[in-house]
Formats: sequence, structure tokens, C-alpha cells
Amino acid sequence: MSKIKKLTGSFRYTQWDPCLIISQIVAMQSVMYLTLCLLTAIMQDLTGSTRTLDHIFEYHEIHVRDNEGRSVIAAFVLNAIIGSFMLWNIVGRTKLCLDFSCTYHGIHLIICWIYNGVFPTTFSWWTLNVACAAITCVTGEFLCLRTELQAIPLSNIGSKVDL
Repeated sequence: MSKIKKLTGSFRYTQWDPCLIISQIVAMQSVMYLTLCLLTAIMQDLTGSTRTLDHIFEYHEIHVRDNEGRSVIAAFVLNAIIGSFMLWNIVGRTKLCLDFSCTYHGIHLIICWIYNGVFPTTFSWWTLNVACAAITCVTGEFLCLRTELQAIPLSNIGSKVDL
């Protein structure tokens, strides 16, 4: 019976693997925060402001009043674009891009809530995070879909196969 289950014709491995999912979430969070920290540091060097974790987790730092706030917004948007390429490389499945993008931004919301001690209420924070989630998800899905829809090359098949 086990041989029949293995030969069902399924294209992908469909067994639920919580270790794989958790490791992908940890990898996504780690790489996204690493690139966000690097981009924020670069942007803060360009504007001449001090480096602090407040720029990443403090929701009052996201504003367009001065160059410091605009540089934080630019770092988040660039991180969203880079994040879509990470989704494509780490997850690689169109169906999972939305799930992983929402998971990353949901965990970021919880971390910001804990860091600030209050729930983020500013319009600019919500607008930026919803826009970044949309950029990450849509671009990641586009890249994954392009990969999934590529033609399967048949040139490597031996001469025994009759097409």
C-alpha cells in the first residue's frame, strides 16, 4: 500500500512538514530584519542621523516631515522589494507568498507593539506596512509564478521515450 501512495502522480511533496515551515519563517524574519537594519544604517549615514532601533520598531519615526523620516520610509520600501526576491528564493511557491508576507508583517506588528508598549496607531505606520506587505507579496508572487510557468525542457530525455 505504501508503494501506491508514493506513485499517486503528485507533482510536489504534499506532506505537512512543520519543521520546514518554521525554519522558512525564521529564515525570512532573520533575512528581512538583517536587510532592513543594513538599509536603515545606510540611510541614516546618508542623512547624518544617529543609528537606533527606534527607526525600525518605533512607529512615531515613520513620517515625511524631515529627511530622517523619509529615509526610514525609503529603507522599508527597499526592504519590501528585496523581500520579494527572498520570498522567491526561500519559499519558491506562489501559493505561499501571501502567507509568508503576512506572517512577516504580523510578527513585525507584534514586535513593534511589544517594543513601544502600545498598539501602533499612526496612519503613516499602517500605510507604510500595508504598502510594504503588498509590494512584497505581489512581486514575490509574480517571481514565483514566472518560475512555476516556465516550460519543462524535454531535450534531456533519452531516445527511448516516444513523443
